[in-house]
Parts: sequence; structure tokens; C-alpha cells
Amino acid sequence: MKKNLILAIFSGLLLWLAWPPTQYLSFLLFVGLVPMLLAIENIILSTAKNKGKQIFAATFLGFFIWNTLSIYWVYNSVKMVGEIVAIPISLIPYSLGPLLMASACWLYFRLRVATNRSISLVGLVCFWIAYEYLHQTWPLAFPWMTLGNGFAVSHQYVQWYEYTGVYGGTIWIWVINILIFLFYMSLSEAKTKAYRTKIVIAFFAILVLPLGFSLTRYYSYQEQVNPSNVVVAQPNIDPYAKAAEIPVYQQLSILTHESDSLAQKNTEYFIWPETAIPTPFAEESIRSNNSYQQVKSFLNKYKNANVITGAETYKIYNSQQTETASPMDGGQFYDAFNSALSIENSENVQFYHKSKLVPGAESIPFASLSFLKPVFAHLGGAAGSYGRQAEPSVFYSQSGIGSDPVICYESIWGEYVGQAVLKGAQFIAIITNDGWWENTSGKDQHLDYAKLRAIETRRWVCRSANTGISAFINQRGDIVKHTGWWVRTAIKQDINLNSDLTFYTKHGDYIAKIGTFLALLGMMWILVRIRFR
Repeated sequence: MKKNLILAIFSGLLLWLAWPPTQYLSFLLFVGLVPMLLAIENIILSTAKNKGKQIFAATFLGFFIWNTLSIYWVYNSVKMVGEIVAIPISLIPYSLGPLLMASACWLYFRLRVATNRSISLVGLVCFWIAYEYLHQTWPLAFPWMTLGNGFAVSHQYVQWYEYTGVYGGTIWIWVINILIFLFYMSLSEAKTKAYRTKIVIAFFAILVLPLGFSLTRYYSYQEQVNPSNVVVAQPNIDPYAKAAEIPVYQQLSILTHESDSLAQKNTEYFIWPETAIPTPFAEESIRSNNSYQQVKSFLNKYKNANVITGAETYKIYNSQQTETASPMDGGQFYDAFNSALSIENSENVQFYHKSKLVPGAESIPFASLSFLKPVFAHLGGAAGSYGRQAEPSVFYSQSGIGSDPVICYESIWGEYVGQAVLKGAQFIAIITNDGWWENTSGKDQHLDYAKLRAIETRRWVCRSANTGISAFINQRGDIVKHTGWWVRTAIKQDINLNSDLTFYTKHGDYIAKIGTFLALLGMMWILVRIRFR
């Protein structure tokens, strides 16, 4: 058992070394799962009892190491409540993903008992994809560690994400690892030379063909010239001081000053970060709001410009119209929102309410289980207080330009971002506040993942982060301009608008849905075999 635990730990370390933001080690993703497969195989072929439990324990340990070392920064967002409380709270995101990953490996073992190794390995890939899809759709969603995200720092290798999304990367990684594993096993199992030759040919074909296509696509890709001048502001305001210590008018003055420093007469967009207007206001009375008036005053100098900004807003109802609405005095109810606003030189104001809420910080998973609320109460926000909207929105300017407002955490959902592009968004505006994580790799991973959204949709990404890193990302996924961390500044870029739709934009996470369907069939087969055995 000790040997198998060492193999699992080694696998976890390899995956961590390959994970963003580490540069030049992405190739380790192609071998990182091989030790884990060998550990599972050793247990299956052993005479030990409780093989399923041993496989679950070993794989959980390896994946826990990978996840914890990669997202250690989650602890920074909760440590304000004290180390005694923060450590167990951090264990939720550190452990939940590995539990699901280990479950996929356990299902592989159960399928292996019921059928042969080849079919079981296909089942393993499907079980894994089903786990990843579950982990982006259920109330505890955290798709940060989806395997296909691992190429975010090597985006030149995965230009074909415009056809598959990140799930294509997940399959690519698993298939390469499985082929290496099968070749290694063939040496000890005295397989024929012809068998090993087939594996070698398959390995090089599956590695080289996608890579060659991607590099060809990367170096030959040409953007259609359709320029729009955009200014992104980074106010660098301590997130812990935003709500109480710095007056709102002063925060907006910083934003307008930085924006003014680079703006041109033809500037069409100013993009400001998440909760740039931190004091909540009623949406129905926005035109009398002082912050709104301050933004409108700034726009007087730029007649064709729009401001996309984050804000804390709320709506008041006479009855409980939504599940998230909270009661007020007088029998009324209200919903609070983490919002994006589009303000222009007219009376038109467009609102978008963040849909993909952070579990615990912005929504209570499985809200009917009220005992969970205190557990999540200190995850960097007002626990469970936010409402949401079901679908993405597109902000349209007076000139007809469509932009996709994406708030922070939402930028790791490829299909969701693609839905806004399908509705007419010609570029993506990500507004975020990564200061909660401090100067850790969390902010770098968040930026890197935005490169994948650019490739999937072939849209420019304009990213405004309160404390950094703000950036412009072109349609190939290149970061063409970016700010530093914890710097008050602004950056400007002529981006190219695009109206063409990629295959992935049209069809979304079709790979994940097919994989999940096949995984369900595999689980049904396992249950049938257990029942009749």
C-alpha cells in the first residue's frame, strides 16, 4: 500500500508543477496521471481486500495534494475570520474536488470488475468528465480545477478549444496518459511488438496532430479589422477598505482620473472593476443617485463613450418574487445583486446581475439546509445575500456594439460566456476584484483562464481588476497589454470587434454532456452487474 500511496503523491506533485501559473511545464500534464493509473492497477491486481477503499484513499490523497497546492490561496480569502476557523473552511474547496475525482476512479474500479480494461479506461474518461461537468453545474460549483484549464499558460497548444472548449483538453490529457500507461503495462505483460507499435503510433498521432493543428491555427489566425478604442481602469483600492473607509465619490474620482489620463475623443468604452460603486443603491432610483450623476458628468466629455462598471444594487418588491428575496419592514422584500452597469450619454441604463455566484460568499449551497449558513458565513462576502439572473446579458451601445459583462468568478464558465456571444456580444468585458487573494497565484490563474475564453469565442477580452491584474487579451489568447499587481493605473487598446461564431460558441459543452450521458450508462451497467452477481 505504501508504494501505491507514493505513486499517488507523485502524481499529485506532477499535476501541481504543470498547473498555471507555472510556465514551461504544461507538458507534465501528459504524464501526471500515469503514476495514479499505476497505483490503481497495482491495487486491482493485488490480493488485498477492500480494493475499492484502497483505490479511493490513494487517489484522494494524490488529488488532494494537487488541489491544495494549486489553490492554496483560497485560505487568504477567509483568514480574516481567524486561523482556527479559516483552516477548516478552506478544507471544503481543497477536499470537495478530490472527493469527486476519487469517486470517478472508484467507479473505474467497479467497471473494471464488470468488464475488461479497455472498456473500463474509456469509462474512466467519461466518469472524470461527468465529475467535471457536475462540479460546474451543482450548487457547490467550482470548476477551477477542470483539467483542460491546465493549458491556460500554453494557449498556443489549444487553439482548437474554439471547437471543443476546455473539455477537449481534458480528453487530450487523459488519452495521452492512458496510452503511456498501456505502453508501460505492455512491457511487463509481454505484449506483442505489434501491440506496442500500435500504442506508439496512436500516442504520436494523438499528441502531434492536435498540437500541429493548433500551432498552425495560432500563427495563421488573422483578426478582422474592426477597431474600437477601450480604456480599462485599475483603481487599486484595498477591498477591505472599499465599503467603509473610502467615500464612494473619492473612489469614483480615482476611476475618472485614471480613465481621463488615457482617453481619446474616439474612446468608446471605459471599463471599471467589480463593485467599483460599493454603496448599494436601488435600481429603480438610479437616475437620482449621486454616483450615477458623477459618472454621467465624466461622460459629458466623451459623447460616444460607455462606462461598464461594477456596482452593488438592489430591487424592492411588494411580495416575495424570488427565492433569494429577503423581508423588509412594511411587508416588502428586496434582492441584493452583484451587478454590472452600462451607462452612456443618454437616459438608458443597462443592468446585469451576476449569475454564477461564489458558493458560501455570495450564495448558500442547498439553501434549504439552514445549518450550512454559519459554515459559509465568512467566505469573503455577505453569505447567501445575493440574487441572480438566470441567463447572461449583452450590453448594447448607442452605436450597436454588443459587449458581454462577465463578473469575476463567471469567467471560468466557457459555455456561459459563449451564450452571451451567441446573443451578439462582440467583445468580453471581465470586471473583477482579486484583492481578496492577495499577491498569490490565484490572481494569475484567474487571468490565465480568461485567455481560454478568448480562444473559445474568438473575442477580445478587456479585463478590469480592482487591484490587478488588468489586461487586454486578443482573439488568439495573447495578453497584449497588462498592468502590474497593486498598482493604480489605466491601460488603453484598440481592440477588434468580432461577430463570427465559433463551433464551440454554437454548441457549448457538448463534450461534457455526451461524456456525462455515457458515464450514467456506465454506472447503470455497474449496478446491473452488482445486482445479478
